Amino acid sequence: MIAVVQRVSSATVCVEETGYRAAIGRGLLILLGVEKDDGVREADWLAGKCARLRIFCDEAGLMNRSVLDVGGEALVVSQFTLAGDCRKGNRPSFDRAAPPEKAEALYEYFVNRLRAVEDVKTQTGVFRAMMEIELVNDGPVTLILSTAGLPC
Repeated sequence: MIAVVQRVSSATVCVEETGYRAAIGRGLLILLGVEKDDGVREADWLAGKCARLRIFCDEAGLMNRSVLDVGGEALVVSQFTLAGDCRKGNRPSFDRAAPPEKAEALYEYFVNRLRAVEDVKTQTGVFRAMMEIELVNDGPVTLILSTAGLPC
């Protein structure tokens, strides 16, 4: 799994076709890509890492607080293009991306893990929809997390 995690002051996702809208205040915008070999182990690890990632400032201005510590929220948006391989040619290859059924199941599992186990108030995008995302990046602070190379 691959996640682009951005510390935000606010973020919104909209699906124009259906009128769907989800928004958060202070917290994390998590763009989540699921790869073929991913499973619940990777989703568990990544959800825990996102929830406890210390990227919010404490009283001294140091990044010592997690989204949990600051009472923040998360907005999780599926993004299969994170599994794109651009090393050859000019058109990305998405061979590493999980098939939609598997990706959706692991995306939902990740979101439920954040909500139920990690206790992060979480909003979502709409799986396989064309979405518009607006965010106010706080910092900016943007990190790329990957489960590649996790020990067995």
